[in-house]
Amino acid sequence: MNNLEHNALLRLQNISVKFDDDQILNDLSLNINEKEFVTLLGPSGCGKTTTLRILAGFVTPDSGDVLFEGKRINDIPPYERQINTIFQKYALFPHLNVYENVAFGLRVQKKSEEEIEKTVHEMLELVNLKGFDKRNINSLSGGQQQRVSIARALAVKPRVLLLDEPLGALDLKLRKDMQNELKGIQQRLGITFIYVTHDQEEALSMSDTVVVMNGGKIQQIGSPLDIYNEPENAFVADFIGESNIIDGVMLDDYKASFAGRVFDCLDKGFNKNEPVDVVIRPEDVDVVPVEKGMICGEVTSVTFKGVHFEIIVDINGFKWMIQTTDYEPVGAKIGLFIEPDAIHIMKKSEYSGMYGDYSSFSDELDKLSEITEAEDE
Repeated sequence: MNNLEHNALLRLQNISVKFDDDQILNDLSLNINEKEFVTLLGPSGCGKTTTLRILAGFVTPDSGDVLFEGKRINDIPPYERQINTIFQKYALFPHLNVYENVAFGLRVQKKSEEEIEKTVHEMLELVNLKGFDKRNINSLSGGQQQRVSIARALAVKPRVLLLDEPLGALDLKLRKDMQNELKGIQQRLGITFIYVTHDQEEALSMSDTVVVMNGGKIQQIGSPLDIYNEPENAFVADFIGESNIIDGVMLDDYKASFAGRVFDCLDKGFNKNEPVDVVIRPEDVDVVPVEKGMICGEVTSVTFKGVHFEIIVDINGFKWMIQTTDYEPVGAKIGLFIEPDAIHIMKKSEYSGMYGDYSSFSDELDKLSEITEAEDE
């Protein structure tokens, strides 16, 4: 499924894992290339952490093979793999200072004191902790502890670094700073990073390749731009950002029918009159006067988001989300104008009909406001 399959550094082939009666991974195959920043993205329970643990050697698959440079490594223990792991809980040694934490793996490898000192100082400089070598671990902030954890993992020069939600415990601003630093470190060292997160923005901003997972299967592999602009099914479209997903029919190449009218689009290769899912991102819709609208509806809710307004529009009983810098009050009748390149056509899938209508979004807001009003009374 991935590019450069024959040159892949790491390959998972037909991996399946069951815990008790739960199928955690189901015939999963994935190729990961040298120097690539790959993110496994998906909701809790989708199998992404289990995939990481299989690569690390902490979990043995029930079936399938793990290959490193073409050699099967299923039976090779974690400490003999050229793969290191950073966990969300930093797993640092509290009785050792910063220097000794970073030096730990090098001492296990029986490196000389001279090499250990040189490497530790290089790693601390790399993670912006120069001069912290004598500090006690417990005196450090969460962000600093995470940097020590990264320095320790990189000190032994792994070929692959696995990162399991490593920034999850940090506050938002620090997390954004660390995202930039991690990407910079990966590019400077040229190490393959395999990163696990459920944070879509984190995945899109850091990765070369995003692997979207759900239900123990890979839903889509692609660059962040591909995943966002060309989702393969309704799950991916909904999980990566907001999406209006409407039932449609592909009448012919470049002609789609939905929301009661025919639209020009850029998609082709579907059967004539094939039922499809139509994806339109909220930011790709222009709000216009009713008489200029391709379709029209009534505003049912408005939320100010700082940069834009998020408005829910009822169009023939289907609730669309629109993001616009123009304020439109609740109850206003508005027109929507949709350019051909804003319309993305997807084949029907098991996820069709499950996402993309913001009726439940409005209902939840109504219920919340009812609860608040009742409390006020």
